[in-house]
Amino acid sequence: MQRSRYGLLLPAIVLAAGLSGCELMAPKQAGEAGAPPLTPEQEAAKAALPAPVRKITAQTPEVRAYRKTGARHIYTVYKARIYKGKIPPLVYAVVTVETHLGANGEVEAVTFMRTPEHAPEVSLQIAELINKASPLPPPPAKVGAHTYVETWLWDKSGNFQLDTLTLGQRSR
Repeated sequence: MQRSRYGLLLPAIVLAAGLSGCELMAPKQAGEAGAPPLTPEQEAAKAALPAPVRKITAQTPEVRAYRKTGARHIYTVYKARIYKGKIPPLVYAVVTVETHLGANGEVEAVTFMRTPEHAPEVSLQIAELINKASPLPPPPAKVGAHTYVETWLWDKSGNFQLDTLTLGQRSR
């Protein structure tokens, strides 16, 4: 069997064309043409979000272990708000939060690495939950004051799971 010199080129062209169209299938973000507009409440929530602060702590084994400690504390405080079982395949919002902790576990600030454009009110609710859960357990002396990073998986019901302790996601 003889291959033409274009035999390998054609699949590459088809793949490139397919990948370039991926952006066409992406969901529209609020504010983009064709995206649903934000409600006045959502616009106000978006305006109230704090600017992100880039003071990330190196993810040493001790810091990763503290993530579980912090997540367990939040689960204990908000037992009734934890989503039971596996999260649905499409969650309402995914928010990555930076919680700046003092050496005693006191929450000093809450900032965001990732907020949902379509649901800025969720980020404000999360900041409120974190502040009300303060103080978190004191970090080990070796860790001390640091920035605790967590991803919140938020369901439309208002219940959530934290990425550190998630039970995973359903396929349907």
